[in-house]
Amino acid sequence: MTREESLSGLAGRIRRAVIERAYAAHVGHIGSALSIADIVAALYGEVVNGMPDDRDRDRFVLSKGHAALALYAALAETGRLDRALLDQYCSDGTVVGVHPEHLAPGIDFSTGSLGQGLSLGTGAALAARLDGSARRSFVVLSDAECNEGSLWEAVMFAAHHKLANLIAIVDLNGQQAFGYTKDVLDLSPVGDRFRAFGWDVHEADGTDPDELAQVINGLDTTSGAPPHVVIAKTVFGRGVSFMESTIDWHYWPLNDEQYAQALAELEAAS
Repeated sequence: MTREESLSGLAGRIRRAVIERAYAAHVGHIGSALSIADIVAALYGEVVNGMPDDRDRDRFVLSKGHAALALYAALAETGRLDRALLDQYCSDGTVVGVHPEHLAPGIDFSTGSLGQGLSLGTGAALAARLDGSARRSFVVLSDAECNEGSLWEAVMFAAHHKLANLIAIVDLNGQQAFGYTKDVLDLSPVGDRFRAFGWDVHEADGTDPDELAQVINGLDTTSGAPPHVVIAKTVFGRGVSFMESTIDWHYWPLNDEQYAQALAELEAAS
């Protein structure tokens, strides 16, 4: 199996897990999780180093914490999270909830308040430098949370300190909870804004995990270069036709008929 086939296959398994666990728990945020399936497949299938108990493992922050189900699935598929825990998603007393909690294996930071994750990742990158460690800090952002002023404070701080070991990936799916980002607060082209603050900016197809992995693996994270951002063009709800680019699926749960259709479409695409 080629790397491309394996990463695409991993992304497909992540999407199936998202649908299965969201349906079982009767919760939403499905479209957001499907949007980042290829991103977390690239990261955990090819890029992120170390297991949860490794001190010098790379750190990961899911700033768009409402997409946590895709992260849990990626952790489970790569042996970083017990599948029994994944099956407990959103059940009573579980540490595996709608938003990531650091009590769960493989979760470095609790997140959910949008606009805060890049600050956490920036701190982790600076801590690695002070610790003399080669570990890197990865942060997945939504394009919508780039509306938050606190994010740009972190952008300026990271550029000032030339945190080359900080890599942000923007999930550019063009929508948020109550509308399309171009209508709520248009920041396009968002790459130019990062570039203006001194970041190293790259663009990639966020639906192609192989391309994403190649771009990220090619970044200079050791020489005092500026921090990096990959603008990843994605599709909200990708893989399920009735969810794609549809605002309602930010929150809606699946009914029985929708669940069956979603699984059938994912199976046909695998």
